[in-house]
Amino acid sequence: MTKVALLDYGVGNLYSVANALKVAGADVITTDRADDIQKADKILLPGVGAMRDAMAHMAEHGIDTAVKEALNTKPVMAICVGMQAMFDVSEEGNVPCLGIIPGTVRRFDDAWMQNNEPIKIPHVGWNRVDADTDHMLWQGCNHEYFYFTHSYYCDPVPNDQLILAHTTYGQKFCSSVIWDNLFITQFHPEKSHRAGLKLLSNFINWQP
Repeated sequence: MTKVALLDYGVGNLYSVANALKVAGADVITTDRADDIQKADKILLPGVGAMRDAMAHMAEHGIDTAVKEALNTKPVMAICVGMQAMFDVSEEGNVPCLGIIPGTVRRFDDAWMQNNEPIKIPHVGWNRVDADTDHMLWQGCNHEYFYFTHSYYCDPVPNDQLILAHTTYGQKFCSSVIWDNLFITQFHPEKSHRAGLKLLSNFINWQP
């Protein structure tokens, strides 16, 4: 059974993520210990709340270093604020992030329109995710609806190495990236029922 280290750095809905991973078929350990992370087959970085707090907690627990080291040897997945942390900088407090993927985390523009009305911020609820790829991570769950709750979105620098998925909320924005052995999602698979469990199962079985 694939062992997934769920990284605990003081932010994140750990119980629901751990439970969803177990249902999807993983052996889960919730940890911030370097030896646990090294022994795991795969890593999952959750995240909720403000980016400044998230980055401070990562540094305090050594999770920033652990994620970068893990990316050298094993698949890593990151969710919501975990996804945003992979970029260069966030407009939420102008916080420097991990700088793994070039780009900026931007706030939704309240001038964007949806159904002839200004969008509501934060973006909360179900929305479709479309990936223009046949990558195995999206098999059985592409073009499905996933659950979102966020006020900021990721704006990657165009790069042929990135496999992107998009969602429309007022305008089209990036809602997932696959890059080498890194898989990140703005939405919450653990809250997305069948499609979310299928996506997590694909990650558990993924061999980049």
